[in-house]
Amino acid sequence: MVGIISYSAYVPFHRLSRSEIARAWGKRELPGERAVANYDEDSLTMAVAAAMYCTKNMDIDSIDAVYFASTTSPHKEKQSAAMIATVLGLNRKTFTVDFSGSLRGGTNALRAAIDAVNSGSARSVLVCASDVRLGYPGGDYEMSFGDGAVALLIGNKDVVVEIEGSHVIYNELQDVWRTDRDTFVRSGEDRFILDEGYNKLVAEAVSGALSEFKFAPGDFAKVALYAPNERQMSSLSRKLGFDIKTQVPDAMYTSVGNTGTAMSLMCLVSALEESKGGDRVLLVSYGNGCDVFNLKVNDQIEKVKAKPGIKVYLESKRMISFYNKYIRWRELMVTQPAARPPVEERQPSPQAHYRENQKELRLRGTKCNKCGTPQYPPQRVCIVCRAKDDFEYYSFLDKKGKVFSFSHDYVMETLDSPVTTTVVDFEGGGRILCDTTDRDPDEIEVGMPVEMTFRRLYYVGGIYNYWWKSRPKRFES
Repeated sequence: MVGIISYSAYVPFHRLSRSEIARAWGKRELPGERAVANYDEDSLTMAVAAAMYCTKNMDIDSIDAVYFASTTSPHKEKQSAAMIATVLGLNRKTFTVDFSGSLRGGTNALRAAIDAVNSGSARSVLVCASDVRLGYPGGDYEMSFGDGAVALLIGNKDVVVEIEGSHVIYNELQDVWRTDRDTFVRSGEDRFILDEGYNKLVAEAVSGALSEFKFAPGDFAKVALYAPNERQMSSLSRKLGFDIKTQVPDAMYTSVGNTGTAMSLMCLVSALEESKGGDRVLLVSYGNGCDVFNLKVNDQIEKVKAKPGIKVYLESKRMISFYNKYIRWRELMVTQPAARPPVEERQPSPQAHYRENQKELRLRGTKCNKCGTPQYPPQRVCIVCRAKDDFEYYSFLDKKGKVFSFSHDYVMETLDSPVTTTVVDFEGGGRILCDTTDRDPDEIEVGMPVEMTFRRLYYVGGIYNYWWKSRPKRFES
């Protein structure tokens, strides 16, 4: 039976109170907060974060495909799935696909992954969904949206959640959209898009699915249901016959926000964190149609519950003090440039990027075969025993480290001053010089535990430059 082998989610470290947004625009305050991706994060880096935890301690050689779903991919014409596969160090024959243009892109990718495994064209497929959507400043979507990502490993061996069936319908409706000319998400009139769109279509799809699956609402322990907001989720859940208190897990509307393409699958991860062997889970997504999946949890679920899901991320956070920081991070405000040479002088080289893929994107150094000393960047001569050309590749990607030294630069151009640069000593050996993110400058100190995180450095000449930064260790894993 095809199903989920492993799963993980990712929620950015920073949160912005909705009351802070309301005060900035003189609007009525709303409860809760929204997750905010840092200025150096996007849908690609968040997908990498979720994928790294999802595949931790897994046999990555069995992963034959990577599917990336997002409405906010950093590239309109360049594949993000290929970069995810590169960072993870997957086989060059891995099939990579991007799914875009729909909020149900995540479940579209899930359906494609199921078909690939069932057909035998892939042993396992890594499905990633991630979004960083923008609502108009001062608008309702700015408050209700949130940023997040999720990753599922789909296969037919060592399955912890069996996918027993699916039901799909499509619908052509101009309800929520963004054209190739738009920066911000648009929508039609509220009552129309809810009555003729979400409420009508999801009710039709779920009713049809339950009839096809031959189950009643009460047969499901949990329902992972996409909804544009908490009110609609509660209203439709009751209409469909589900108990909002016992069957519908926290959809994170007040703690994270609507994460777009990732939303339904993040709700699934939240549901699985509360599930046990024998439970049935109904997964429902929406976006120019509706995908419904019937899932059954088995006793092996306890083996993967140690991986970061939703709860641990909700507890690990830092509040953004001012709304204008969020505006700066999204580059919606022009500020005084730094009194330094412009960033345009650091034009990335596609040729150098291609040559350095192994070292840069995979964070691979070398380990001396004679004395066992790890070194970064890759060396020809060992810094300890002076052996020449006697190394093996060594990955620092998942290695923990400690701050050896650091400095704060208040002059260098950045969207989050100051630039914190650290020298990190890795556990087991090796040292790297890099920037540190998701940090409070006043809390950085020598000896602080840190971990590596894949981030966006800058955008110059039409190229996004990605590399690794360190960050204070967020939680035990």
